[in-house]
Amino acid sequence: MEHLTLHKLLKALTHHDDSTTYNYTIPDLWNCFDYDRAKFIKTPSGELMVDPHDFYAAVIRDYILPQAKASIDYNASIASRKPMKKTNYTGGDWIKESVVYSTMIRASAAWDHDRSGRLEPANIYDMPETGSFVKMLALLPLLKKMGVDVVYMLPISKFSLKDKKGELGSPYGVQSFTELDPNLKDPLVGDKLTLEEEFQAFVEACHILDLRVMIDIIPRTNSVDSDLVRSHPDWFYWIKASEYDQYKVPFVPGIANTTVPSIEHMEQVYQDKDTLRHINMFQYDPKTQNPAKWEKIRKRKHLAKAIADEYDLRVAPAFSDHINDPQPPWTDVTFFRMYLDHPAETAPFLDTTDRPPYILFDTIKSNMYHGKRPNIELWNKLADIVPSYQRRFGIDGARIDMGHALPKQLLQLIMNKAREIDPDFSFIAEELQPKEAQKAKDAGYNMIIGNGFIMEPRVWEGKMQQFFYDSIELPIPTFACGETHDTPRLAARDGGETLARTLTILNMFMPNGVPFINSGQEVYERQPMNTGLDARDNEQYMLDVHDPQYGKLALFDRYMFHYTHPRRWDIPDMLDAVKPIRKKYIKQIMNKKSFVPLYAHYENNNIVGFGYYKKTKTNKQNMLFVLANADSWHEHYLKVDIRLIRLAAKNHEMEGELRFSTNEFPRKFTQFIDYNTLDIHLAPGEVKIVEL
Repeated sequence: MEHLTLHKLLKALTHHDDSTTYNYTIPDLWNCFDYDRAKFIKTPSGELMVDPHDFYAAVIRDYILPQAKASIDYNASIASRKPMKKTNYTGGDWIKESVVYSTMIRASAAWDHDRSGRLEPANIYDMPETGSFVKMLALLPLLKKMGVDVVYMLPISKFSLKDKKGELGSPYGVQSFTELDPNLKDPLVGDKLTLEEEFQAFVEACHILDLRVMIDIIPRTNSVDSDLVRSHPDWFYWIKASEYDQYKVPFVPGIANTTVPSIEHMEQVYQDKDTLRHINMFQYDPKTQNPAKWEKIRKRKHLAKAIADEYDLRVAPAFSDHINDPQPPWTDVTFFRMYLDHPAETAPFLDTTDRPPYILFDTIKSNMYHGKRPNIELWNKLADIVPSYQRRFGIDGARIDMGHALPKQLLQLIMNKAREIDPDFSFIAEELQPKEAQKAKDAGYNMIIGNGFIMEPRVWEGKMQQFFYDSIELPIPTFACGETHDTPRLAARDGGETLARTLTILNMFMPNGVPFINSGQEVYERQPMNTGLDARDNEQYMLDVHDPQYGKLALFDRYMFHYTHPRRWDIPDMLDAVKPIRKKYIKQIMNKKSFVPLYAHYENNNIVGFGYYKKTKTNKQNMLFVLANADSWHEHYLKVDIRLIRLAAKNHEMEGELRFSTNEFPRKFTQFIDYNTLDIHLAPGEVKIVEL
């Protein structure tokens, strides 16, 4: 066990050469491991004043390492130490029983440590106040408290600052797939560890705590100044630098906004004058134009400027692959050339095939349109992204950004290469449409993201009920979630913090669902991280105008979550309470045959009921009732029909236990009107869990 990088990190934190008395605070929520009370001062704001070196060392020394076992290799995936099931099991299906926490490290572990009132790139101790892998270690005890067993990280790769969005730029503008974001390096340990070692220590810590680690990969796009331009300019699309200001997405009259580029529309697209204007802007890459000159300039430090000066070229920005999408070009990223020729399906619509490669709805929708010459060298490069993280860090799974828009053969190559290393590697599909779940399953995915973030908050329209009850029919699970990093926050929806609490608890018991907690959700964060999906006009301005985070988006700006919220312990404490109940019934939650929906005797869109039954060791059937009132303002007195679950479970008990409630303590439960009917009172936003 001494070989662990965590030991090296602990030594660096413990033996620092620093006699500074720190005015350094962290949120008390970060102390879920019982840090020595003699070593901190608690402030009225809910912060703890600590020595940062000692605090982060303590979480390693006192909480993480005591749980390690000498016989286990924590640098390998968790699956590598657990034999894979053989019957009715697809590699990576462990995700089906997991609770996933989505984190953007630089925001999740960010804090105004010196209390200056702003999040600074360098505070009074010359420390950036954004998050790092080292600081993120302090949040692992909180995640364990909430029942989380998968840490899913938004992109951690080195990203570009060229044409960046916001203060810091988007992590989705990846500049190098295999290099880590240098901003995640922690100055607390200086040069005693490399950035890669700090990430390795983080993965080791997760694995010691039985937390699996998943990453986000983006194989369809790259930053406009990708490191790959230097070696492979022909993998990108080019326009004249002098015409860059005229670059815009072609608009085709007669086609509705945001239309899928199906073949019946593409002939009209190619006949349009604006399309011709657009594709006429594209040029051959600099190497193709003049190989000798390229060899002279390709090693220059400022390559993009050299290309613009010598060739009048620059990489063309990406844009939506839907026709007439009102979004402007995505100036920080571009598409890869997946094929070295034009799509065969739309080639007949071209005036001439003797054209430089260009970005259009068909050339970038490469799951629908295919050339005859796959860019095999690029495909092999993309297929090695995940294995490179497996080999170096022992990660457990990945989400493939826009994987459904990749050529089928490339997607299979990516998955196969990962599962050659780890047959139990898990993949999440960025598929938002439940009707496409079977396609995702056929492609090799273990689950889909789904559309819970749209359905769950729409309580009054009946969409919440529809989502929960229909999910049981999906061939693979969907995320049980009311928000993601791309959507509005639950606490900012109609129903506010009460709705956020109700749905966060209820999602732990959704049939055929994988609970998903978006970082900040546990402290009722109102400000979205991005406004990409389902955003309202004022979505970016959910905070008080005097709040230092007002108007900022964590995906692009320097941002910290409101960890000192007055009710910050509500959701963590409640998730801690329901954790053993979920564990006891997890097999039933994922088994269609063990689930029965529960309904009130009168139609009510606000009420959701899940019924589960399981056989005990004494051959009896236990029943679990999970009932929720998603009406955040009104109480409801309900008669709940349990006849179907009684018949299925062959259970005749008339007494049980109220195992959990968001509003009252556990107690005996005897509220029956008759043999087939529960008599239930639900306060506004209340969740009740009853076991018979």
